[in-house]
Amino acid sequence: MFFDTWTGLGRVLVVGILAYGGLILMLRVSGKRTLSKMNAFDLIVTVALGSTLATVLLSREVALAEGLLALGLLIGLQFAITWASVRSARVRGMVKAEPRLLLHHGRYLDRALRLERVTREEIDAAVCAAGRSRTGDVAAVILETDGTFSVVPEARADRDAALDPVVGLTEARRSGV
Repeated sequence: MFFDTWTGLGRVLVVGILAYGGLILMLRVSGKRTLSKMNAFDLIVTVALGSTLATVLLSREVALAEGLLALGLLIGLQFAITWASVRSARVRGMVKAEPRLLLHHGRYLDRALRLERVTREEIDAAVCAAGRSRTGDVAAVILETDGTFSVVPEARADRDAALDPVVGLTEARRSGV
């Protein structure tokens, strides 16, 4: 169906403007972290916010006040979880993955690749995107907690303390990989 009533269009227009304004206001109050690209938990909240906004806009059964309450609830829960994860290692461990070493001094770590479901071609593409022509030109490739790849140049690898929490680095150094 292409058109029902002018009332339906008016409702979408008015509720859309008010719900969108309410969502923007709540996001500004809750801080930058609410829609950050940090981990899977943040992605789930972002998708849930979009789904809730769409439901408020298009479903006549959901009143604007109910939709704003649902948006506020999601944002409040996100705020509470991120607040707790900053203060508790246990909560942080539940909602955030650890970075994982996938390539060390030109050698693929096949077990890590399988665990993270990453192919060698994806590693090669990340190395190329970092301006390197071959995997032997880098000290490490790390799958970060947000799903992106970090390529560490050879010259920085041994003195960079930021690599210390990476899963698999200690084992790779011990085994001489």
